[in-house]
Amino acid sequence: MEILGLPAHPLVVHGAVVLGPLAGLVSLAYLRPAWRGLLRWPLLVGAVAAMVFLVLAAVSGESLLESREQLRQLDGMHDHEEGGELARNLTLLFGVLAIATTALQRRLHGVLATAAPVATALAAVAMIVVIALAGHSGASLVWG
Repeated sequence: MEILGLPAHPLVVHGAVVLGPLAGLVSLAYLRPAWRGLLRWPLLVGAVAAMVFLVLAAVSGESLLESREQLRQLDGMHDHEEGGELARNLTLLFGVLAIATTALQRRLHGVLATAAPVATALAAVAMIVVIALAGHSGASLVWG
């Protein structure tokens, strides 16, 4: 995959490492019940954008490895691939939880009204950590 002759992976990964953690931080603020009405749409849009960019980053990374087999020989590439897959999967989990939580915001009562945002926030924290680790390993491959 290329964009204007450049490999797509280093381009789309910037969206992934910015939008994923940003949406995750919004989900932490969403824990405050008074802010939920204000943050409903930013969380929903951010979660969907994060999912799109993480999937694009994974697909473009696989495409880059297929087109440049020599990259597989780099020390740390396996760790970066594993981290990227985990980041994609956690982002998809976070996104599904965020969509369900925001879509059902007005219908949830009692324990579910608290549990859904907490589960979303926990997935967000895991996602942020794994995105940071996968991003760091990729940056180390390129710049280290």
